[in-house]
Amino acid sequence: MTARASSRRFIRDMEPSEYLSGVFCISNAQLGRTKTDKPYLKCLIKDKTGEMAGRMWSIDAETFRRLPTEGFVALEGETQAYQGDLQLVIRAIEPIEPGLEELKELLPVSENDPEVMFSQVVALLDTLQHPAMKALARVYLEDKALIDAFKAAPAAKSMHHAYIHGLLEHTLGVMKLADVVCPLYPKLNRDIVLMGLFLHDLGKTRELVWDRSFTYSDRGELIGHIVDGAILLHDRAQLVMRTTGQRLPKNAVMVLQHIILSHHDKPEFGAAKVPSTPEAIVVALLDNLDAKTFIALAAARPERAFGGDLGGNFTDKQWALDTKLFKPDPLSE
Repeated sequence: MTARASSRRFIRDMEPSEYLSGVFCISNAQLGRTKTDKPYLKCLIKDKTGEMAGRMWSIDAETFRRLPTEGFVALEGETQAYQGDLQLVIRAIEPIEPGLEELKELLPVSENDPEVMFSQVVALLDTLQHPAMKALARVYLEDKALIDAFKAAPAAKSMHHAYIHGLLEHTLGVMKLADVVCPLYPKLNRDIVLMGLFLHDLGKTRELVWDRSFTYSDRGELIGHIVDGAILLHDRAQLVMRTTGQRLPKNAVMVLQHIILSHHDKPEFGAAKVPSTPEAIVVALLDNLDAKTFIALAAARPERAFGGDLGGNFTDKQWALDTKLFKPDPLSE
């Protein structure tokens, strides 16, 4: 199979009944069984512009074993409309190592300028009032390796903001939400909420790998971003005291660590603790708001605009939301 062409059709531009040959990311590759108990491949096929479901209805065990669960493949197939969306029926597939130019077409990247986004994060941190919080923020911002990773990392392997600069985009989004919400509740400690949101996902700079595909590092598999974020905070708090001589207020580090450990809200969603301060509750809610809204809009109102009517007013079931989504905007023509 020869699928390495100099030009390509991106997923967002594809239409039904279109022949496809090229190099793509493959994700969540699984071997399913048809109603007649024949093996078939089910997966997600991606490039930097989007993703679609892939199905290969006839596949032998040896071919499946050679495929990466998460990685890159050369494939041939045909797109088809299915339940209001587009899917790819794969005719041929093989694992592949993409070149540098191909990687630029495969890994998704935020549409927003990372330097602009980072400057907005810094501007929000500059509004912190307590000198200890200002000192703590400064220690993080002066860690060049950490900040470079923060600017580049995806926010997730999949799910929400799963693209280069996604972590920065998500963090800025929740901090902007806090800037609006906190004045509505004057008893909230805005510094703690804002700092907690800045810190809540920084462990993902260690949890995720994004240089060739989005996957988990060994540290991510064994420790994870929630615990690692709390470890990072302990180390940075010690650095504040060593370099400035300033002690953080009693309970400040503990409460911020609690925010990091609890921001997934419930143990079944990965939280180490249930949110147990007003500020921790707000952080968990704003994190959930940004993530779920992103997932909903990406599924129901994707950027890609197909030339034909695919039919169907509902998405497939979105497992992160536990529902299908009604796609039409009721007030649009």
